Amino acid sequence: MRNSRRESPAVHAGSMADIAFLLLIFFLVTTTIENDKGIPRKLPRPCLTMDCVEKAKERDVFRIEIDANNALLVENKLLRLSELRAAATAFLDNDLDGTCSYCEGERSPTASGHPSKAIISVRNDREISYDFYIAVQNELVGAYFDLRKRYAKTIFKKELSELNAEELKEARQAYPMLISEAEVE
Repeated sequence: MRNSRRESPAVHAGSMADIAFLLLIFFLVTTTIENDKGIPRKLPRPCLTMDCVEKAKERDVFRIEIDANNALLVENKLLRLSELRAAATAFLDNDLDGTCSYCEGERSPTASGHPSKAIISVRNDREISYDFYIAVQNELVGAYFDLRKRYAKTIFKKELSELNAEELKEARQAYPMLISEAEVE
């Protein structure tokens, strides 16, 4: 008589684990992981004593405030985003004391005394849109880029991209990017 229980054939699962392991390695090797890129900012050196705190003059601080509705308040005036770069450039390229040989600003008493002293202070509401925040940052960096580009053409008679390391360092020192997102003293 036949056994009423059928015996099922044995499945060898040892090779299944090898295949799963090889697939896992394949996907790990072929997958690319994107690096998040942020906005480059140079942090100040740590100050261990009160001697290194230097107070900025009020006229050397360009104040920008962004509210929750993405409204741009620049020096207590409502401004459109398209006007921000020109306003920042005019502030940065001012030479009130007459010591800047490369400045072409109008010597406004309400703008910075010299490009090396100019600080851009950005304060924003937590509810602003990320896209608007990035657009503001792009306009500010664009203002510095435009000024450095003009400096390269005027002083070195070259495009900014053609400058060697020493010349590029000089252009950056002429218009140092001082953007603060903290309250400036």
